[in-house]
Amino acid sequence: MKLSQFKFNLPKDHIAEYPAPHRDDCRLLVLHRNSGEIEHRNFIDLLDYFDEDDVFVFNDTKVFPARLFGNKEKTGANIEVFLLRELNEELRLWDVLVEPARKIRIGNKLYFGEDNSIVAEVIDNTTSRGRTLRFLYDGDHDDFKQQLYALGEAPLPSHIIKRKAEPQDLEDFQCIFARHEGAVTAPTAGLHFSKSMLKRLEIRGIKQAFVTLHCGLGNFRQTDVEDLTKHKMDSEEMRVTAECCDVVNRAKREGRRICAVGTTVQRALETCVSTGGEIKEYEGWTNKFIFPPYTFSVANTMISNFHLSESTMLMSAAAFGGYEGTMKAYKEAIKEGYKFGPYGDAMLMVD
Repeated sequence: MKLSQFKFNLPKDHIAEYPAPHRDDCRLLVLHRNSGEIEHRNFIDLLDYFDEDDVFVFNDTKVFPARLFGNKEKTGANIEVFLLRELNEELRLWDVLVEPARKIRIGNKLYFGEDNSIVAEVIDNTTSRGRTLRFLYDGDHDDFKQQLYALGEAPLPSHIIKRKAEPQDLEDFQCIFARHEGAVTAPTAGLHFSKSMLKRLEIRGIKQAFVTLHCGLGNFRQTDVEDLTKHKMDSEEMRVTAECCDVVNRAKREGRRICAVGTTVQRALETCVSTGGEIKEYEGWTNKFIFPPYTFSVANTMISNFHLSESTMLMSAAAFGGYEGTMKAYKEAIKEGYKFGPYGDAMLMVD
């Protein structure tokens, strides 16, 4: 497959700037993979396609307020720092992106907060855009993290949502089942699930399983190679527990529907699957890139948001839904005014 095969024109007003008033109050396009049939439903109708003992697999990563705004020493120039991951708790070392990158050099000090309460020093240039910062803070680590996060804002993907983050976004851009901190963007398919929807799953006897994959900015990074076999995904930390394996493998042996809630769940499941087709405990990293054609070993149903043109998430969705069927569904979604992006509508792919 080529990058250009995933290009489509999307009117700007089709990208959702804000979430729906209620998490499950969105539209749902249903694609039947085998027949190519398309249905237009609402997300609250989701459980019409599932039975007792089917399984939903969620990503329970937790987003932290990763975007900071500060000033450079001496010049006072405005800078934006995007926290990627903590490298060393004791030394306060963080892997970050800095904009504008060309103005930042090793040894520069950066100041954050109205009273410059947080100071960082650039100690390494790790990539053309990336940096390693050492935060100069003598207090307790928990106090440091609390003050640092108090200065941050929700890491909305700025090339998708063209507005400034608001305080409410810290809650909206977070799945209600999020538990394990480490993501700089939300697993967006999970954003549609409300407390009432999870309760309905429980009442219906549908099982829930959780993987943890800390979603990084690589999900939104532009693909710059036409030959997709040459694209390299950023590595992301993940964990699959024995409890998750038990639930998913039992459902597979019984021939139940196993629904992957989002492309990150698909990547996690396909990373830890054994040669026998069942998943096994895993703790480590994955840079798995799923694009058509691809044979999935675990999930037989999938929920996805509507992703942007040429994105790796679109490619992963098309690998599951089938290239022709998925692109046809996207064309139909644009025609029918579905909303795209992290705060947009949802798509269910079933057999």
